[in-house]
Amino acid sequence: MNVLVVGGAGYIGSHCVRQLSTAGHRPVVLDNFAYGHRAAVAPGITVHEADLGDEAAVGRILRAEKIDLVMHFAAFCYVGESVTDPLKYYFNNVSATLHLLHAMLAANVGKFVFSSTCATFGVPATLPINEELPQAPINPYGQTKLDMENVLKAVARAHGLSFAVFRYFNAAGAAEDGAIGEHHDPETHLIPLAIDAATGRRPDIQLFGTDYPTPDGTCLRDYVHVDDLSRAHIAAFDRLGAPGTQLFYNLGTGRPSSNREVIRAVEKITGRPIKVVEGPRRPGDPPALYADSAKAQRELGWKVKFPDIESIVATAWKWHAAHPEGYGRR
Repeated sequence: MNVLVVGGAGYIGSHCVRQLSTAGHRPVVLDNFAYGHRAAVAPGITVHEADLGDEAAVGRILRAEKIDLVMHFAAFCYVGESVTDPLKYYFNNVSATLHLLHAMLAANVGKFVFSSTCATFGVPATLPINEELPQAPINPYGQTKLDMENVLKAVARAHGLSFAVFRYFNAAGAAEDGAIGEHHDPETHLIPLAIDAATGRRPDIQLFGTDYPTPDGTCLRDYVHVDDLSRAHIAAFDRLGAPGTQLFYNLGTGRPSSNREVIRAVEKITGRPIKVVEGPRRPGDPPALYADSAKAQRELGWKVKFPDIESIVATAWKWHAAHPEGYGRR
């Protein structure tokens, strides 16, 4: 299939582009490069620089490239920023995505794969988190994702759009060959921050809260490898044939790691010590979040290739060791 990957130069999108090519599809990238990196896209992949909310531009691309399916990875995703600047998140994550969907309908592109988040569940009443738990976001980022999930349901009913929504937990790791990896500015994810502390690019790593009701007092999170995520998205393609199909999947390993365990894994893989500074809890951080991915395993045949934190960290370290400056300047 011809697949338009919106946000295809970003972290998850770029890994999905590689997996699409491996699976025999033809990926086409659309990115405005606000956060994406041209170097993350392999030579030979068609790239269009445009905003997802530019209906005219998106429409031209959909028709010219004969797109069969759209994958959307272009949301803003900094939780803290969504609290301080909610309009930025609503304009991009909701408003611009509505324009994208409108352009798709006008171009008769009826298949959509949407990157959502476990943040739609807020603080879950029970663990692990399955698809049937109530969704109650506690920040604007999670709310914008839930809003779009509800929009997709309505568009499916009204116009026959077929879609798959993937709510994933902590995307992590890098391509196995070390060719592409994680480079955010600013960086907020624990594994790359810990690697920076191990290599001396930052003086230490801060633990936000050490008194949670968990085995070692730090938060538990479900880290899932970025290539495992990508393979799940592609596995849904065959289930989107019938108009109006609505699919929802939670993606994680189901094996949470504590913040301390992640730091220890980085120390082990890099062979370098990390200075840890203990601080107070951050508001809104649940003690534990991890997925029940049985539905994706059952319906999509999804299998996790990287089931433990050390195997995930090893791929991240391969990328960071070879690319200490990441992709460099955009």
